[in-house]
Amino acid sequence: MVQRTLFLLVLSLALVAPSLSVRKCVLTGRWTNDLGSNMTIEAVNKEGNFAGSYHTAVTSTMNEIQLSPLQGSQHRTNGKSQPTFGFTVNWSFS
Repeated sequence: MVQRTLFLLVLSLALVAPSLSVRKCVLTGRWTNDLGSNMTIEAVNKEGNFAGSYHTAVTSTMNEIQLSPLQGSQHRTNGKSQPTFGFTVNWSFS
């Protein structure tokens, strides 16, 4: 009985432990919003800064939509919560 209880305790710890660790927030890659606009974020450097591009699917201008550069920053946290980030886009067509 003791061996069985010990086995179940070790098994439950093995299954629960990975969910207790803080998940890393990975920004790099291609993101698409509900309106069909696309954002590509390149690597985030050790200071938390990143660059990329934004291609909007929504505009109020008659100009041709062009790929626009973006710059941003990710705020690192103390490891107990998810970091925050922000970015700005320099529209190339308006």
